[in-house]
Amino acid sequence: MHSRLRVLGVNAVFHDPAAALVVDGQVVAAAEEERFSRRKHGKPPVPFSTWELPEHAMRFCVQRGGLRPEDLDAVAYSYDPARAPAPGADLTADGWEGLRTLFAQRAPLFLKAALPGLDETKVRFVAHHLAHAASAARAAGWPSCAVMTVDGRGERTSHLAGVLRDGRIDVLAETPLPHSLGLRYEELTAHLGFHRSSDEYKVMAMAAYGTPRHLDAFRSLVRPDGRGGFATEAVDWAAFAPPRSVAGGWAPAHADLAASLQRRLEEVLVDLARWLHGETGERRLALAGGVALNCVANSRLWRDSPFDEVWVQPAAGDSGTALGAALEVAAALGDGGEAGVFAMPGAALGPDWDDRELGAWLEGAEVDFRRSEDVAEEVAATLADDGVVAWFQGRSEFGPRALGHRSLLADPRSERNTERLNDVKGREQFRPVAPMVLAERARELFDGGPLPSPFMLFTHEVRPAWRSRIPAVVHVDGTARIQTVDRAQEPLVARMLDAFERRTGVPAVVNTSLNTAGRPMVDDPRDALECFGSAPVDLLAIGTFVVRRPARARGGRGDAGGGQRAPAVAA
Repeated sequence: MHSRLRVLGVNAVFHDPAAALVVDGQVVAAAEEERFSRRKHGKPPVPFSTWELPEHAMRFCVQRGGLRPEDLDAVAYSYDPARAPAPGADLTADGWEGLRTLFAQRAPLFLKAALPGLDETKVRFVAHHLAHAASAARAAGWPSCAVMTVDGRGERTSHLAGVLRDGRIDVLAETPLPHSLGLRYEELTAHLGFHRSSDEYKVMAMAAYGTPRHLDAFRSLVRPDGRGGFATEAVDWAAFAPPRSVAGGWAPAHADLAASLQRRLEEVLVDLARWLHGETGERRLALAGGVALNCVANSRLWRDSPFDEVWVQPAAGDSGTALGAALEVAAALGDGGEAGVFAMPGAALGPDWDDRELGAWLEGAEVDFRRSEDVAEEVAATLADDGVVAWFQGRSEFGPRALGHRSLLADPRSERNTERLNDVKGREQFRPVAPMVLAERARELFDGGPLPSPFMLFTHEVRPAWRSRIPAVVHVDGTARIQTVDRAQEPLVARMLDAFERRTGVPAVVNTSLNTAGRPMVDDPRDALECFGSAPVDLLAIGTFVVRRPARARGGRGDAGGGQRAPAVAA
């Protein structure tokens, strides 16, 4: 009888704790702890929090696989304390870094306590950047490819360049700490008044408003080493622009500084990719690591590197190392076939609820709701009438992007909807919102990036003829971070887009994450009801049910007015 191979992956050391389950070469489940605990990023990335495990996410994955902890063949932990600097006599040295290592060494015992019945001898350590690399290379679906990971830090390094061949990932180059592209970007994030290890995407958005006038200085501060790695120098950020207070506005000097580092990041990544292509001769590049969430840099790699194809793992940040660790251990145990690649069905890997369960939630919340005759048509009609829709359908997404399962939707034809959605979410007004578009229509509207683009990890030029037709999703530089929708994979979303186009002539809608500032994306029905009840959203589409906010006065489409907001609905 065939023996099933069951591997649970766990990320817990830095931030974005998460879990993933791989069974017989199939990615069965993956989820981030923040979705259950409602703590943004799960925990702070400090040594004192290293012991904290993604207990809710682990239990969800095990239960989703129909397993018990004692059924697991291995637990893959995405950090190898043997590769980290050994703790010294003074644990307070280097920001208590030795404490992180001590906690990581004891992870098998922590895991056994969190998952009663688990045999702690089944816990295997996987180096942080190898886990990143496996999450991309082994999930991309290619029999061989080059792989590059760049982030803030791992045990001793901040970057890995390698190749997947014959089922094995060979490491060709690494960059040792303290040299780190990710840490330099984090430092600038903090200097600009944002939360480091969290708000780096805000710096990327701000960069579009600036001019890289400090580029020459950053070319001396951040340099490729000619051997597949790079060197970074300490940066006196205040010499370029004053620090921005959290509550203060931003000035052109801040945008210019952001543009300078963003442009240098792109240049160095292209240089690293050229070296890697020369060493491997591979046509395809897989990316992971926190820096791989920088969609502007990803697009620069796609355009200017020698690789024909670039694929980014949708949970490219640290949460994705849970998936990568599971895939790496599963491959070592003989799963994934000779090529060591696995079937990743997309990003919809979290929890879901059937209509019976959703109906019970809605009854318990005592809100007025009804079953829709056709939820796709009703949502499209609301959007065409310039309503904002909270869309809660199917399994929640793994990773930071809402991809049509936990989304806020709006009409892209109204320029005011950018400001309106940022107000709904409590975000800075310089941040763009993104379009969701049918895959077969994407080339009509967008250019200059890879298509299809299902995970919203690249930017594309908005074609000139469409910029005035969908102004809500056009960033200041004329680009948009698009999500393409495949009919076979997302039939309900596709029907909604079809219905919206019939009404408006536009085959795209605004899609941003269903959450408010500082809160994780919603995951379960309670989260959806709380978000709907606390924000000026017109319709909640949850499964086959709809919840409507009482009618309010609203200006017509494109009207700069907006009427009065209705009081929040108790949920």
